[in-house]
Amino acid sequence: MYPLSVDEWINFESQGEDIRSWDQMMNRVAHFHSKYDFSNPINKGHDMGYRISLTVEELGEFAAAITKGKPDQEAAEELADLLILILGHSLALEIDLFDEFNKKIERVMQRQVRHTKLGIRVTDYSDEQA
Repeated sequence: MYPLSVDEWINFESQGEDIRSWDQMMNRVAHFHSKYDFSNPINKGHDMGYRISLTVEELGEFAAAITKGKPDQEAAEELADLLILILGHSLALEIDLFDEFNKKIERVMQRQVRHTKLGIRVTDYSDEQA
């Protein structure tokens, strides 16, 4: 069984050949895009305006699953839909999202935390935004 919590993931060491990887996820999303010919302009599967609309729709479905107290499995499915879309965005834009993720996480790990009325924020604030 793979870890689920933050603490479990921090202490996790991958074992053997059963490695879940970024490459596998990207490969599967690429197969999905290929199967349905997303890159064909007629299908608009790589049109970012269309893709953003889909993302907003899926984000709304995820939010509804959380705010309406639906079963965790439904929230998990909506979150997976969002991840598939985000990975697909990187295909549509030909962006190495793995590399960009690593660069960004290095930067956010260096930021100062702020507590706001809504909760914890780890945002790159300028002095006038504070």
